Amino acid sequence: MQAVAEQKPVGFQDRRQSGGNREGGGERRQFGNSHAGLRPEVAELAEAVDRYKLMHRRRFITFEELHQVITSLGYAKQG
Repeated sequence: MQAVAEQKPVGFQDRRQSGGNREGGGERRQFGNSHAGLRPEVAELAEAVDRYKLMHRRRFITFEELHQVITSLGYAKQG
């Protein structure tokens, strides 16, 4: 039987504590400039969703959360 090589314990680094900021640069975004070229009202919704995701540390949001974002912008169902 071969002996298992001992490894140095690696300290746990909780990257969530950095608030999304990277060393030497801004925050890491998957779709950094995807709002360019959108209609103003669509860009407003996209930015509001991005703010919600950052504030709540969520990568994806549920339909319930999307509804919250939309109503926070002042939209309401008519009829």
